[in-house]
Amino acid sequence: MIRHLYIRNFTIIEELDIDLFPGFSVITGETGAGKSIVLGAIGLLKGQRADSKMIRSGADRCIVEAHFDLTRYDDMQSFFTDNDIDYDAADCIVRREITAAGKSRAFINDTPVPLSLLKELGESLIDVHSQHQNLLLGRQDFQLSVIDIIANDHYELDKYRSAYTEMKDKERELKRVKDEIENNRSQADFMQYQYDELDAARLVDGEQEDLEQKAERMSHSEEIKSALYDADNSLSDDDTGVITRLRSARTSLSQVANVLPIAGELSSRMESAYIELKDIAQEISSQLGEVDFNPSDLDMVNSRLDKIYDLEKKYHAESVGELIAMRDDLKRKLGDIENIDDRLLQLQGEVDKATAKCCRLADTLTAKRAKAAKGIQAEVMQRLVSLGMPNVRFEIQLTRCIPNANGQDTIDFLFSANKNGSLQQVAQVASGGEIARLMLSLKAMISGAVKLPTIIFDEIDTGVSGKIAEKMAQIMKEMGDKERQVISITHLPQIAALGATHYKVYKEDTADGTVSRMQVLSPDERVNEIAQMLSGSDITEAAISNAKALLGIRNEELGIRN
Repeated sequence: MIRHLYIRNFTIIEELDIDLFPGFSVITGETGAGKSIVLGAIGLLKGQRADSKMIRSGADRCIVEAHFDLTRYDDMQSFFTDNDIDYDAADCIVRREITAAGKSRAFINDTPVPLSLLKELGESLIDVHSQHQNLLLGRQDFQLSVIDIIANDHYELDKYRSAYTEMKDKERELKRVKDEIENNRSQADFMQYQYDELDAARLVDGEQEDLEQKAERMSHSEEIKSALYDADNSLSDDDTGVITRLRSARTSLSQVANVLPIAGELSSRMESAYIELKDIAQEISSQLGEVDFNPSDLDMVNSRLDKIYDLEKKYHAESVGELIAMRDDLKRKLGDIENIDDRLLQLQGEVDKATAKCCRLADTLTAKRAKAAKGIQAEVMQRLVSLGMPNVRFEIQLTRCIPNANGQDTIDFLFSANKNGSLQQVAQVASGGEIARLMLSLKAMISGAVKLPTIIFDEIDTGVSGKIAEKMAQIMKEMGDKERQVISITHLPQIAALGATHYKVYKEDTADGTVSRMQVLSPDERVNEIAQMLSGSDITEAAISNAKALLGIRNEELGIRN
């Protein structure tokens, strides 16, 4: 729950620094006093969009900060652990800052966080029910979310959604293959021609490089042959060749080795050089024998290269490897066409299996929703009867639909406030006051299923008065008694009198302009505020007496301080 709220330079709020309390509290004030501005500031803590126009005129920035007590909500610790944020259950600080330049920053326990993270936490901490939310009651997605929350079917819904995603993936794969095969089938003759041409070429990966090297050698055969001949002659000539002369030098040195020891060492070194040069000479001689070629061989090499170049140009390929890959892909596609029935049968089987699983889980989800719907119907009718609708009929209709991401159920809230009235969709027949009472009943049930620390009702009492307002206040008080903070912004004295804490929002003119303020009312101030709500701007003695009586009754019956 919110323990403390601080707002500075937000529209006409110069500075608000106030403690909030657990249980049921009320906020009152004249229209335009700034109650909606306080809600707007709280909305920033829920991650709502910021605008530099929100900053009070003349200020360079605005700040909204709230201190939360989460000691009764242990399940929230995982949020802080998962996002590497310091956790203090007794004092969780959420802050939002907006500068005049339009920059917005968010902090959780003094750790800068992205707006998405602030929104995730804010929606877990505060639920603000404003008048426009009553319009949600006519939307089927909202109605379905109410059923799911109260049914506590998140486990079943998650399993179903996983199966639904798998089913849609299988369906998309089947469609993709069908489309591909249909396209391939229309081009089958052309694909067969392409495959035959590439297959007939007997392509070998790397042959283009080998052929290009071979063609280069053949084109320079005379130069190569001349170089090899000169080298061979220089090494192996019987009279002047290096090898012959080296052998003679080695022999001469070996003859004086017994009288000149170093001559023996030099002779041995020459022996090694002699062996190496003789090996080189043999390799050169071998290469000479291979240089000779038939000119027709060069024609054959060039012809093969021309074939490869033509194919690469025709198929927009950069290498023989790419041509081989194209050939193999064509072979696969032609094979798919031939084996179409088996492939489609396999994929259809996978789709059928995934669909069966999805439908089975959808049935489980529907069963849990239907069971919850019966309980919701009964409790809502009981609450609405106590809220002054003795002839009310309320029914939740589940209709099977084509499976979607939320299941196979279409939800309709059917309603009739009259004894003989026919059930119709609630948005079509319920008045503003009836919708407000129905929404409060649903919110009370939702708050029992979801442990939201703080719930704020913004004029949910629209369209009701008197005893009905008292009953609505009693429901909100019961919600506040269940370890949560419930705050109601109201214009009705019957609701204001039931709050454990009473705040007033009012405007005040200062030297710097009009400002909005908020304060906790003392017992006497509270009597005057309720008396003013009863009688208007001119507070009469009768109004004061009625206010005291209203508060006195509440004290006697409920033990609430005034």
